[in-house]
Amino acid sequence: MDFSEIIGLEHIKTHLTTTILNGRIAHAQLFVGQSGSGLLPLAIAYAKELLCTSHDKGSESYIRCRKQVSHLSHPDLHFVYPVNSNETVKKAAVSDSFSEEWRNFVINDPYASLFQWFQHLGIENKQGNISVKEAEEISKKLSLKAYEGGYKVIIIWMADKMNTECANKILKLVEEPPEKTVLLLLTENEEQIINTIHSRCQKLQIPLLPESAIAKALVETSGLSQSDAIKVSRQSHGDFNKALQIIANSSEDVIFEEWFIQWVRTAFKAKGNKKAIQELLQWSDLMSGKGRETQKNFLHYCVELFRQALLKNYKADALVYIETRDPKFTIDKFAPFVHQNNIFEIVGALEDASYHIERNGNAKIIFTDLSIQLTRLIHKKELA
Repeated sequence: MDFSEIIGLEHIKTHLTTTILNGRIAHAQLFVGQSGSGLLPLAIAYAKELLCTSHDKGSESYIRCRKQVSHLSHPDLHFVYPVNSNETVKKAAVSDSFSEEWRNFVINDPYASLFQWFQHLGIENKQGNISVKEAEEISKKLSLKAYEGGYKVIIIWMADKMNTECANKILKLVEEPPEKTVLLLLTENEEQIINTIHSRCQKLQIPLLPESAIAKALVETSGLSQSDAIKVSRQSHGDFNKALQIIANSSEDVIFEEWFIQWVRTAFKAKGNKKAIQELLQWSDLMSGKGRETQKNFLHYCVELFRQALLKNYKADALVYIETRDPKFTIDKFAPFVHQNNIFEIVGALEDASYHIERNGNAKIIFTDLSIQLTRLIHKKELA
């Protein structure tokens, strides 16, 4: 992955290139943004420039260095990412246990999400994490001299998934790094990085991609017409990975929409209706049987759909990008039920549910409680 291959982010690429040219390279950097904005491709392209800067441009060693980074096989480039045991690795899973899977995953789609990575490993019903054993592996790697005598780069993808013990060990590396070592921490959830690490890293905020950049990339890579590319880019909400999912029609939003419609319709008719209450309990049973990552992704989808309905209700049509597939359930029809008098409570309830799911709460109780709250909130009248 070269800077030239990365969608948009021209000012970010210029900034990173300038830091290398000026020799002002922070040893610990925190990249904050969405996977679909190019978080990982940007880090890999930056690592390529760092690792190959010691070679003369155009030389055989320079070309070999860039090829090794592109194939994720450079001996001085190391990756850390959330993992868990699966059918192949039964216990003591660390990143190196899945190095081949990781290489295939990233080369195939560097803009892919954490959930897609878990699906790739077959652990979507578990919660991947970065354990203390991973920190020990990092320390071992950094204790060795650079293979090519230049920089050593560690990319920690989704660094917010480090458990407390791991984070505390990583802190020592952040405070006292070996010479010519660059630690790149990538995260979508900045607030979950412990303060002692966060404060010692140079932060780089990766913005969402503009619609024009996504549309241009779709025309070039997916063969879409200009008009179709523009339509998809608007739906993608600045996320190139989301755009690819929409094109492939493999987005998890298809099943999420079905669950959402069933849930909202049942909650709406549940007021004073025992049969509907029973249906809500059955829906909660259904959701409790899903993997935690799926549950969290669904709750995030619900938050976004409620927000879109609110925008539609208040005539901010230019900001509405979600289009439902069910012709009997449209944003236009749903929007009047989402307003200033219930949106904050609804979003708060959804975020609270996601928080408790993240912390291994009882999913059946969480979704049942959430459903009961929705039966009340969806019937609230808008204030005059």
